[in-house]
Amino acid sequence: MFTLSLSDGAQLAPLEVWHADEFAEHLDRAREHIRPWVGPTFVTDDVDGARATLARYAERAAADGARLFGIWRDRTLVGGVMFTAFDAASGVCEIGCWLEPSAEGHGLVTAASAVLVDWALTVRGLHRAEWLCRADNDRSAAVAKRLGMTLEGVRREAWPYQGVRYDKQVWSVLAPEWVAVAANR
Repeated sequence: MFTLSLSDGAQLAPLEVWHADEFAEHLDRAREHIRPWVGPTFVTDDVDGARATLARYAERAAADGARLFGIWRDRTLVGGVMFTAFDAASGVCEIGCWLEPSAEGHGLVTAASAVLVDWALTVRGLHRAEWLCRADNDRSAAVAKRLGMTLEGVRREAWPYQGVRYDKQVWSVLAPEWVAVAANR
């Protein structure tokens, strides 16, 4: 399958069911770091759970829905990006990400997310790409800003985690905005 080069010697490629062992090993390194920031069904505890997560995304991708991509650095899976939602009929997608601590600070999530936004808005013709994150997740909000997204608002107490409800930020970029920025790069 395809592999795209990112900065810092990293690659972006589809994360598929046959990666279950590698995905489970990666989650062992990343689990506690990412658990507060991602959906609870994404963070699994074993190879069977990893396989189930990857199979769920494979089924969604086959139906032209959500898709999952891994970020490999030095041939080790260190994180990824995904379309958590992809609705061609309405022209809207949502992008998410995760990264283990050892890979932070190298621009990998921003570069990989830009690939997804560009594909959705310029190749597939969607009109809107969204980014949702907990309001206290400064690193995630910084990615949305670097992608040229606009903070549209905050959904109050919309993110439950361990018995506490956190605010959720809603960011987006529209296709005409993305194309205009890309023309000036």
